[in-house]
Amino acid sequence: MVREVKTEIITSEVARLCVEACYYLGDDVLAALKKARANEPSPVGQAVLDQILQNAEIASRGELPLCQDTGLTVVFLELGQEVHIVGGSLYEAIQEGVRKGYREGYLRKSVVEKPFSARINTGDNTPAVIHTEIVPGDRLKITVAPKGGGSENMSYLRMFSPAAGRQGIIDWVVECVDKSGANPCPPIIVGVGIGGTIEQTTLIAKKALLRPVGQPHPDPEVAEMEAEILERVNKLGIGPQGLGGRTTALAVHVETFPCHIASMPAAVNIQCHSARHKEVVI
Repeated sequence: MVREVKTEIITSEVARLCVEACYYLGDDVLAALKKARANEPSPVGQAVLDQILQNAEIASRGELPLCQDTGLTVVFLELGQEVHIVGGSLYEAIQEGVRKGYREGYLRKSVVEKPFSARINTGDNTPAVIHTEIVPGDRLKITVAPKGGGSENMSYLRMFSPAAGRQGIIDWVVECVDKSGANPCPPIIVGVGIGGTIEQTTLIAKKALLRPVGQPHPDPEVAEMEAEILERVNKLGIGPQGLGGRTTALAVHVETFPCHIASMPAAVNIQCHSARHKEVVI
């Protein structure tokens, strides 16, 4: 049976998620930061982690943005095939929700049009980037993930030959984090995509960041790779905010997708310690 979902509800929920994502750090991120603080041997690293945790507490209590960079809004939709959107365009409802959320939440507008020339601020943080997946059922799941420029700039794509294998990808991911240094505001979460095509591997690298921080991949082979990369990354010595220490990354999340016999694409999408995303099911 088809179930109707009104666009006005979608707009309202997207606006709320935009604000909450920028104000409130998730419990999983907070737990990972506290665990890192307990295990960080560097006094400077400890002090930085204390400040990050204090910042999150102040933002939550005062209903203030966690970071002045409130990001470009990325929206992931899981649209049930038995859902009928009524009252207008689904995508326009989402864009209106972003406008409303960024206006009412006093969030910085960071989106510019004419990207290689005039770079004119759109004034309302739209357009959002929207990824839609059609799934079974009669529900609509919306995940709002504001992505800051500092961490998004530390993104990497490489088209490996299959001969590079597991070790080639691990070495490359560690190299990417090392090259990024302090730019993505560590401690970071490292999203890795392996397989698919050029656009699919970058998408799954970003989607990997939505997994609860530190939750291993269900495939033991992939989970083992995550653990090995994390160990090597945290031996780089970059540390919190790049000031040295053991905690360069809170987690490494890898997602995979089948690929062509002649290729092995891989992507890295790094998330800063302000790992913001909120979701709702309508």
